[in-house]
Amino acid sequence: MRPESIAFTEDALGSRAGVRVQWLGTAGFAITHGDHTVLIDPYITRASLGRCVVAPLVPDLAAIGAHVPRADAIVVGHTHFDHVLDVPTIAKMTGAKVFGSRSAATLCRAQGVPAAQIEDVERADATVREVGPFRLRFVPSAHSRFAFGRVPFPGDIADCDDVPLRTEQYKCGAVFGVEITVAGKTIFHLGSADLVDSKLESRHVDLLLLCVAGWTASRDFPERASRRLAPEAILLSHWDDFFRPIDRPARALPAMQMPRLHDRLAAVRDTRIGTLALLGSLRL
Repeated sequence: MRPESIAFTEDALGSRAGVRVQWLGTAGFAITHGDHTVLIDPYITRASLGRCVVAPLVPDLAAIGAHVPRADAIVVGHTHFDHVLDVPTIAKMTGAKVFGSRSAATLCRAQGVPAAQIEDVERADATVREVGPFRLRFVPSAHSRFAFGRVPFPGDIADCDDVPLRTEQYKCGAVFGVEITVAGKTIFHLGSADLVDSKLESRHVDLLLLCVAGWTASRDFPERASRRLAPEAILLSHWDDFFRPIDRPARALPAMQMPRLHDRLAAVRDTRIGTLALLGSLRL
């Protein structure tokens, strides 16, 4: 089963709530309702594998300008480069407020994002915030231990005065899932293929944005995620080769095991499961 064989169309969910969900590639999404847009883990630059190995990473300003014209808020699920590299640039271009870990806050400050636009959601009093019509609820989560049983690049970004940073300097930081409520709909974003069961009480969501990368390294991940969140629909993400430019069609990374994942998710509950084309969208 190739990802395109289970692709959602824009009207696949048959909803008229006026919420648009666009996949930006990797774990990135733009969620829009009316005149407000929330971005989650937007990574537009998609640096080549060679650059990720040999050189510090620099945002692609032209690509960001072309594909992220506006944003009111940016949610950072964790601070690996493929989730956070473009966040400071987008925040400065759009004036969006950034919600993330201490590592995300450190990175944004180091790159000149005004303090008023940065909020550290590791603080106990920062679990729920409102942005326009959106209600954002941050839930402590976990990163898949797919690198020989370990989280890749663990730890916090504590000192990044010498920017730009190399790939390995983008430490994971604290990990969050985020629940987005808007127009009577509930969306949950899991940007890494694991979760903390004790932090995620059972609920029902209209759409689960589910990371695929590393899912086989997390015990019973499809079943745990589906049972905890009881989604009406699941949109798979982070299955694509994010070393390819954003203007080229998405191509699955090796070892995604999409048929096996689909079957395990489908066995838990009757739900719609699909993907989007790169920069494609659906209405919720």
